[in-house]
Amino acid sequence: MMDFSKIKAGAEAYLPQMTKFLRDLVAIPGESAQEEGHIRRIAKEMDGLGFDKVEIDGMGNVLGYMGVGKTLIAFDAHIDNVGLGELSNWHFDPYKGYENDQEIGGRGTSDQLGGIVSAVYGAKIMKDQGLLNDQYTVLVTGTVQEEDCDGLCWQYIIKESGIRPEFVVITEPTNGNIYRGHRGRMEIRVEVKGVSCHGSAPERGDNAIYKMADIIQEVKALNERLRFDAFLGKGTLTVSQIFFNSPSRCAVADMAAVSIDRRLTAGETWESALEEIRALPAVKSYGAQVTMYDYDRPSWTGLSYPIECFFPTWVIPEDHPATKAMVAAYTGMYGTPKVDKWTFSTNAVSIMGRNGIPCIGFGPGKEEEAHAPNEKTWKADLVRCAAVYAALPSLYTKGDA
Repeated sequence: MMDFSKIKAGAEAYLPQMTKFLRDLVAIPGESAQEEGHIRRIAKEMDGLGFDKVEIDGMGNVLGYMGVGKTLIAFDAHIDNVGLGELSNWHFDPYKGYENDQEIGGRGTSDQLGGIVSAVYGAKIMKDQGLLNDQYTVLVTGTVQEEDCDGLCWQYIIKESGIRPEFVVITEPTNGNIYRGHRGRMEIRVEVKGVSCHGSAPERGDNAIYKMADIIQEVKALNERLRFDAFLGKGTLTVSQIFFNSPSRCAVADMAAVSIDRRLTAGETWESALEEIRALPAVKSYGAQVTMYDYDRPSWTGLSYPIECFFPTWVIPEDHPATKAMVAAYTGMYGTPKVDKWTFSTNAVSIMGRNGIPCIGFGPGKEEEAHAPNEKTWKADLVRCAAVYAALPSLYTKGDA
């Protein structure tokens, strides 16, 4: 039988080290494609804790291995942050952060530097307590550019490095729950052309902004008609950016475009999402172009790995062995968990959505802290997640779940 109380005690004992590690990471700026400082600090922690192998790949992801078994089980944390936004909304320095008995504040604490901290120390507890065996190897990944392009890092890891775990734990914040899926998403551009003329005689031109105004109203109405799924919820879309072209401020605009954030529920595809917009009356009437964005921004190492901005929906069954093992690990130490889903998107869009590798989610922090000012996480979450992570692989490989 697994000694759950010993694992819990081991995680609690590491809280001071986990707190320091997280605060060190918070103090290092690390927006997408600028994560080198985070990666180097994580590699240093892994080396210091005795990971068997630590690598930084061509894209700039850090990969730390514990164990020598045949079955590969991965714990993924993206380690890039979003920007700071309006600084007047912050009540403390987002990079200096703060700490009290319960919380750690700072940009990235919930989304999701806390995840890499708990995963690294979860692997350390496995080693300390002899939970590693010849059946499995643990891989902890600190991955880049997720905020820019969900899953691109793992598309590279799977396709270029040939690494294919049996399953992956996504350590994004789960509000203390276990998550087994989320909607997919895609990034769409709608563009319409006009004809410019002098602003003093607008009737001589064809104003692209007026055309786009009609299109936006139809897009807004389309959101109310999108598909609903009993577990994942409703598909959604919203206009997230607007652009225009005009010769001057005293001329009629001759191009207008918008970006659309489209969330895909079960049964929706990128083709169907594009066709729904193309079928809108104003889009057809004005001959607007509807396309999917591509992403090709170089990583911090200078590597460009182009991909279309489509991030598939995924769900792992409740009775999947990875789900059952995660529930068993949590139950053994903390009682019966709630099994639910994320509202936002994670690297699992590539790992499971594109490549069919099962994913299960459990991570420190809360979803509502993500991308928000005054971001924080909870010390108890760091401990809880490290303990559950430490117990999970043994339960999975032994079939004790």
